[in-house]
Amino acid sequence: MKTYIELLKGGNKPSLLAAIVNTFIAGLKGLAFFFTGNVAMFAEMMHSIGDAANQFFVFIGSALSKKAPTPRFPDGFGRVVNLVCLGAVLIVGILSYETIVEGWHHIQHPEKSGGLLITLSVLGIAIILEVFVLYKAGKEVLHEAGVSNAKGLAPLTLGFVHLKRAKPATKLVFMEDLVATSGGILAFIAVLIAHFTGFLQAEGIASIMIGLMMFYVVGRVFLENARGAIGETDEQMLNHIAHLVINQKDVKDIRKLMVIKEGEFLHVELVAEVDPSISFAKADDIRDHLVDLILNQRGVEDVTISFDEDDNISHWKHVSNRQENLPPV
Repeated sequence: MKTYIELLKGGNKPSLLAAIVNTFIAGLKGLAFFFTGNVAMFAEMMHSIGDAANQFFVFIGSALSKKAPTPRFPDGFGRVVNLVCLGAVLIVGILSYETIVEGWHHIQHPEKSGGLLITLSVLGIAIILEVFVLYKAGKEVLHEAGVSNAKGLAPLTLGFVHLKRAKPATKLVFMEDLVATSGGILAFIAVLIAHFTGFLQAEGIASIMIGLMMFYVVGRVFLENARGAIGETDEQMLNHIAHLVINQKDVKDIRKLMVIKEGEFLHVELVAEVDPSISFAKADDIRDHLVDLILNQRGVEDVTISFDEDDNISHWKHVSNRQENLPPV
């Protein structure tokens, strides 16, 4: 039990914060829907329930992915977070469908809902809390991308730019809360339109739009984590590490280089060509230096390095002309 508690301490903090906040928001929206019968509030309640469940699963998955390798699982548990994210989006997919069905039903059979002040107050509180979580997730995105001195609105604006460099769990939280904030604003507007114009179908339309936005997150997150579960090459880090290695004076060429995403971490395999006349001790020193150099790069968890003799033939053609200036750990 102590081991699992220690693992949970290392879980993705933005996902835990988002899960707690969305659980509170889902409760507020559930009470508001119970008293008002507002269909836009129903859509938002379903959205918050899905987000909360998702984010709790993702927090636990991100923690378990840091478990040390065992004799039974020698490659470690890095991809657990991808598998958990794949399972979590199924929940959101089901809730998205229910949200769209309820919205369509309201368009066909519109009913006037009451409790305008309750509905708007709950939606306003939810939007403020969602923006807070989105801001925190944006800060974590920039931190994981190595962007320092992010102040003001930078986490909300630059977060989009650097989202690809974020860990799967942080990326999921950022995307879900972006949609949640947008959905809250959309529901707020729909309630006002329905109340002041009598166009009651506005709430149903908003419900369908919120459901479709949820489906977008489902598709995006599913595809990204499916690639992560299979094992995807990190092209940017591959190019960066290739430059670091090829610029070492003792390395003549790169025979093979793989940089594979293992959940939140990177696994690097390198076969380098060196002068065949060097001693075993010299080769060992070169290897130690390369291991230290590569492990110092952001996200790299383990490195496997082997050597081959230089055959005076250039094998490595994959390095682009532009070096990636990625920050170290």
